[in-house]
Amino acid sequence: MLKQVLGELKAAFKIPDLRRKILFTAFILFVFRFASHIPVAGIDLVALKKLFMQNQFLGLLDIFSGGTLANFSVMALGLNPYINASIILQLLTMVFPKLEELSKEGEYGREKINQYTRWLTVPLAVVQAIGMFVLLKSQNIVEKTGLLSIVGMIVTMVAGTLFLMWLGELITDKGIGNGISLLIFAGIVGRLPVSFGQTALTIEGTRIFNVLIFLALSLVVIAGVVFVEEAVRKVRIEYAKRVYGGKLYGGQTTYLPLKINQAGVIPIIFAVSLVLLPSMIGRFLSSVPNKVISQLALTIANWFNPGGLIYNLAYFILVVGFTYFYTAVIFNPNKIAEEIKKHGGFIPGIRPGSATASYLNFILTRITLAGALFLGLIAILPSILQRITGINTLAIGGTGILIVVSVVLETFAVIENMIQMRGYEKFLERF
Repeated sequence: MLKQVLGELKAAFKIPDLRRKILFTAFILFVFRFASHIPVAGIDLVALKKLFMQNQFLGLLDIFSGGTLANFSVMALGLNPYINASIILQLLTMVFPKLEELSKEGEYGREKINQYTRWLTVPLAVVQAIGMFVLLKSQNIVEKTGLLSIVGMIVTMVAGTLFLMWLGELITDKGIGNGISLLIFAGIVGRLPVSFGQTALTIEGTRIFNVLIFLALSLVVIAGVVFVEEAVRKVRIEYAKRVYGGKLYGGQTTYLPLKINQAGVIPIIFAVSLVLLPSMIGRFLSSVPNKVISQLALTIANWFNPGGLIYNLAYFILVVGFTYFYTAVIFNPNKIAEEIKKHGGFIPGIRPGSATASYLNFILTRITLAGALFLGLIAILPSILQRITGINTLAIGGTGILIVVSVVLETFAVIENMIQMRGYEKFLERF
């Protein structure tokens, strides 16, 4: 596997256009990691780091912000507002017919929806920035509480999110792979050494065996993710023989590969963004003067505390639900069936057209169930291991491993496709 990856990288760097895309992506990731260490003014960083080491909820937020939250950098909010805006827009396309029609208008429709997502990101970022300020103020971490300082802090955090969103779109347009996923990947990888370092400092001699168990299971998780990401259900497609200009065409058999996990890592990212909201809102409202509201908010926050039963159950259900939802967004059986019919193809024993679409939907629904249950189980596995081993610092890394492996596989799949496409172009140039 490693030899194959190195071979693909070597082949990619021999293609000037592809090499340029890879270097551009690496440069943007460098800019992201550099900016993540530029702190916002007016924050007691020493007290903040102590708070993050003691609070598992904030530690989980920090992992998915790429370490920008523990440093309270200018990008402290991370991509959470943009991800939440994307979720809201995709849900609205199922409710409002005009948005649904717009999403089907090809490149123009996607660009308009992306524009709406950017607009919605701004108010969501403002709300989250205010919530973050209130949370830090309640812990006596904010050094300056003047109006001008508060406004400056909120504007800085919102601008950092917009800048991060722009970096992600730059990677998607001019680099390799999905920009948002790659930025989250870079953040998690950047924080893994910190997690291992904290574990090394706090571990006791009797718990070394538990760490070895956790690492062994992490290897099993990596193998499972690779297996599920590479697993496909091949649907046989035959093409009828046709005569054009006195020549015989068709009569061939091909296979339509349906991945068990069509949605990739997106369901995990969406689910994490939503499952953390109740706890975040609850902690924000727990500081209000009204005792009834504050007590209710604190209760809800405790219910959705990372590692709790309700949190894990909601996390699992959200991952399964978003896997089906995102698969339905990116894979359209009706469109695939139409394309097969247009080119004279058919599935043996299935009539072309709507019957083919129903058959593809039937298969996809069932294989997606296996992928969704696997993703949901892997997502909550770190919490299960935390209860078994008692290791808090590495428990978060399990979900991080899932995202890292998935993003690496997706990115290398894109590189491989580009290498093959360039090979076809060179072949055609000879004729």
